[in-house]
Amino acid sequence: MSKLTSFFEDYIKKDPIFVNKKALQSNYNPEDVLYREKQIKQIASILAPSLRMEKPSNVFIFGKTGTGKTLTIKHVCDNMNEVAKKNKINLKIIYLNCKLKRIADTEYRLIAQLAREFGKEIPATGLPTDEVYKLFINELDEKKLLLVIVLDEIDQLVEKIGDNVLYNLTRLSTELKNSEISLIGISNDLVFTDNLDPRVKSSLSEEELVFPPYNAIQLQQILQQRGKIAFRKGAFKEGVIEKCSAYAAREHGDARRALELLRVAGELAERENKNFIEIEDIDAAEGKIEHDRILDVISTQPKQSKITLYSLLDVKNRSSKPVFTGDIYDTYKEYCFKCGVRPLTQRRVSDIIAELDMLGIINAKVISKGRYGRTRELCLAVPPSVIDKINDILKEGLGI
Repeated sequence: MSKLTSFFEDYIKKDPIFVNKKALQSNYNPEDVLYREKQIKQIASILAPSLRMEKPSNVFIFGKTGTGKTLTIKHVCDNMNEVAKKNKINLKIIYLNCKLKRIADTEYRLIAQLAREFGKEIPATGLPTDEVYKLFINELDEKKLLLVIVLDEIDQLVEKIGDNVLYNLTRLSTELKNSEISLIGISNDLVFTDNLDPRVKSSLSEEELVFPPYNAIQLQQILQQRGKIAFRKGAFKEGVIEKCSAYAAREHGDARRALELLRVAGELAERENKNFIEIEDIDAAEGKIEHDRILDVISTQPKQSKITLYSLLDVKNRSSKPVFTGDIYDTYKEYCFKCGVRPLTQRRVSDIIAELDMLGIINAKVISKGRYGRTRELCLAVPPSVIDKINDILKEGLGI
């Protein structure tokens, strides 16, 4: 038996730390949604008329990431579906995540996806958008039902294709004879509706709910609830849940992050052949998540941001002296030429530096030069262990 075969044999014989890892995933729906009783009651009250085939108000739900918005909506909708099925009520609820590509990156694809939910075959491209709308409306009217459409991360939809699609969706009910449509929008952006067309805003935001962040005590209870399902008994030492919730509370009460932290800590403990999670595993998980987050943010930056960051890395690599905004501009122009990209003005590059500072990738410290004005001293804000990986990502992305 090879060493690797032996390793795998030992692995499957060992008592696992996890018994149901899905309980720590963001798409897991627990039977009880903790600390969202008030919001559940509010949403249920707004949507309840749909069970009498009366069109409920459109709802807009705001709150930062990990505050239980999607979880709460799915919980209410699952219960409504159960009641509708039992009582033979012609209600249909469609949930769409607008962040997903090929579903909500064009108006055509969004309406085509809605039509497909009724079993209507729509080609990926080729038809006029008006024709797709007509097919969807005819199919919906034929079914004689009340349709509730949940648009999660609705701000992403508007960013990609504008708010005209929302206006069209809110006006569809006027074209329907036998059916009605109600919309639920979910957004992490608290000021999202400020930039909407006033007509869209008035028709869409008939009811608004804001979800507050969880505090450390609430996060502890949520982790205890999910931990009991996810891990075997005695799989984590005292203080692990508390440390995990303290980390997440510091990150604006993000339950999703707390659950991810606990899951990653469990995975790291398993790799170390431990029988339980210790406090140091939480620290290691925090480091790994932060490491992955930085690399993910950098890989998704626009080309101009990548060139700016690569120029900073290059200048820092060649000199031990402090680096200022003006120092990297000539290097930036060189790399623009190599990449076949038109250079931006120094002022615009300065704006990109401010964006990278805001993302926590670099630190841009303002230094006063007296009568010569002010400049910014630049340094990296990422752990030294990821710099080589960042270099590789930027080289690949820029084709250098």
